[in-house]
Amino acid sequence: MAQLIVRNLEQALVRSLKKRASEHGVSMDDEIRRILADALLADAPTRRRRFWEMLSAMPDVGEDEFFERDRNIPIIIRGN
Repeated sequence: MAQLIVRNLEQALVRSLKKRASEHGVSMDDEIRRILADALLADAPTRRRRFWEMLSAMPDVGEDEFFERDRNIPIIIRGN
């Protein structure tokens, strides 16, 4: 695997990268890899968002009880 060294980064950029990595629960190196993959490999499998990222991006549309399943309606599972 290749290595990439980037010099002369502004401190504000480094702080932002560290903060973003912390918010995503990953190392700064991992966050940089994710940013590069998102920017350069838009259609690649690495572009897939993590489940929690998708959930956190969803808008708040109401209270949880609005989405409760009616237990009187049977679940139908169809095979292939």
